[in-house]
Amino acid sequence: MLRRIRQHWKNYIGNSRMALIGCTILGIWIVLAVAVPLFGPWSYSEQNAEIRNQGASLLHWFGTDRFGRDLFTRVWYGAGISLAVGIFSTLINGIIGVLYGAVSGYAGGRTDMALMRIADIIYAIPSMLYVILITLVMGAGVGSMILGLCVAGWISMARIARGEIIKLKETEYAYAARMEGISPLRILLKHLLPNAAGTIVVNMIFLVPQAIFTEAFLSFLGVGIAAPAASLGTIIQEARSQMMLYPYQMIFPLIVLCVMLLALNMAGTAVEQRVGQHSGKGTGNR
Repeated sequence: MLRRIRQHWKNYIGNSRMALIGCTILGIWIVLAVAVPLFGPWSYSEQNAEIRNQGASLLHWFGTDRFGRDLFTRVWYGAGISLAVGIFSTLINGIIGVLYGAVSGYAGGRTDMALMRIADIIYAIPSMLYVILITLVMGAGVGSMILGLCVAGWISMARIARGEIIKLKETEYAYAARMEGISPLRILLKHLLPNAAGTIVVNMIFLVPQAIFTEAFLSFLGVGIAAPAASLGTIIQEARSQMMLYPYQMIFPLIVLCVMLLALNMAGTAVEQRVGQHSGKGTGNR
């Protein structure tokens, strides 16, 4: 199945200029998020009262904050934390949602009804409330943020996977597989899910910026990553009180956050267009 997903990925982004630009920007962004905190001359948490609130310079490219911490290192460290939250929460939500939705859609009948009503009950409570409650109980941190995002974040993916499986299980090759006595699990893994891989990949790509934005928004509200760690939302929140006097402290992390969200959405939009083109040509796996 993983081989089929990789092949779908190559087919869908191979000739797309938008995907190429988005992936290039995102690649550079990831390199900076990893390399700057590890190899940069400044620590993301080291404070120096002598250089507080300095503007951008050759020594401090983004300037320093009110505690004298280098903003360039701190912003890229926060970018890595934000991306890690987005990717890990998306992977967990994707795996749970795809398996749950696939089983529900293939089983049908009362099983499908029961599973989806359970999902509806969980989804009835706003996802941000789950995040706030979990961070209040477990403390603000990366683990609690990811857990909060995963309580109900998988449900949209489950609905998408369910819809695809319901549609695909009525195709001729699915009927043929059942007539040959192939087990339902094998039919799901070898025949149905690979044909739904394009739609699943597209929606998983869009889940990443959604999770990053949710984390940044909650961190901006003060319910996010605990010090001394920092995400982009945390850094923006810390700069809020300095916005009038030192606007650069908020502008730089905002630009980094917006560039990442833009690159992810460009890649997702390009893959979505390719999925639509392939679907229109009827290139499903028979």
